[in-house]
Amino acid sequence: MSSLTFTLIQTNLHWQDKAANLAMLQEKIGSLQSKAEIVVLPEMFSTGFSMQPQQMAEDMSGPTVAWMKKMAASKKIILTGSLIIQEGDAFYNRLIWMQPDGRYGVYDKRHLFGFAGEDEQYSPGVQRLIASVKGWKINLQVCYDLRFPVWARQTEEPYDVLLYVANWPERRNHAWKTLLQARAIENQCYVVAVNRVGNDGNNIYHSGDSMVIDPLGEVLYHKAHEEDVFTITLQKDALADTRARFPFLKDADHFKILHD
Repeated sequence: MSSLTFTLIQTNLHWQDKAANLAMLQEKIGSLQSKAEIVVLPEMFSTGFSMQPQQMAEDMSGPTVAWMKKMAASKKIILTGSLIIQEGDAFYNRLIWMQPDGRYGVYDKRHLFGFAGEDEQYSPGVQRLIASVKGWKINLQVCYDLRFPVWARQTEEPYDVLLYVANWPERRNHAWKTLLQARAIENQCYVVAVNRVGNDGNNIYHSGDSMVIDPLGEVLYHKAHEEDVFTITLQKDALADTRARFPFLKDADHFKILHD
């Protein structure tokens, strides 16, 4: 059985300052050791959680995607996180899964945070993205998606890791931590979740609380309030053992998600 190594970058972000954020993140990524395989950045890592897509968006040929390609190639890593992307007249909170060879996958955030007006500025995604690495399947999701368990539920396309990137405020961090453990338990998978720290441009404080959780809901890593770069190696045999000893998924409901 294989192993897979994740590096979580929990960091403060410069408000709506792409150049400063990319320079800061490049320094952090550049200091990583060679064992890093998948490096995870927060939601909207180049801007913070901005509701100004008209000013902040770029297309897939823009500087931030080019930067991701450069960093993934130079460090021989998979690099992921979300940013503001424009396609035609539509804006997306788009997670990009950038591979070292320059190929990439995309996931557009499905559940838009209406409480902050995200649904008024951005278009929702309609399709999940489950990436494949070394025989592992990774379900890629963004922040508010966490509150909607059907979207994360194991279906006919099973996965091994559920990954979240976020700008989740500290005032609701109890929900964040509780739901991350619930998603791991109910889907019998690892959960890797990266949140930002610090105040954003709206003076909303983020406590981080980035976590790695095993398929039984046990917390393998948790960091609050401080910037941190943490690397952890997950074991496929431990996941297989949990599912073999507790074959709960075979009793699950079978369903299909229908889109509008």
